[in-house]
Amino acid sequence: MPPAHALLNTYIVEDSPVIRENLIATLEELVPVRVVGSAEDEASAVRWLGDAAHPVDLVIVDIFLKSGSGLGVLRAAHVLPQRYRLVVLSNFATPDMRSKCLALGAEQVFDKSTEIDALIQYCGQLARAGRPPEATPRHSA
Repeated sequence: MPPAHALLNTYIVEDSPVIRENLIATLEELVPVRVVGSAEDEASAVRWLGDAAHPVDLVIVDIFLKSGSGLGVLRAAHVLPQRYRLVVLSNFATPDMRSKCLALGAEQVFDKSTEIDALIQYCGQLARAGRPPEATPRHSA
């Protein structure tokens, strides 16, 4: 990993252990990402993210979780004292769901089945910037 890239402390909210482990391995191998935690349900994710002792640059959220939803995680992030870069990675990235996620503060929405490369590219861009920038273009489609 080139030293010019900052490691992105990343938190994953994904209920499938297989998808979660594969995503962690892929991100940590291909881009300067350090996964610092994960949750499989809304309540655990919100509780973890609400702890100021957890430094996180990027939160990757699935829509459908073991309990609660990724939409609930996005809603809760608005009232947390910390600010995170939020992106959604879901098999349910319909135009309507993309709009809802963006309205709730997600900066990007990626489809698990067709846009993993775009997520990797996005993470690489954030890392090359040194720290996540304050404004990035939103993904649409």
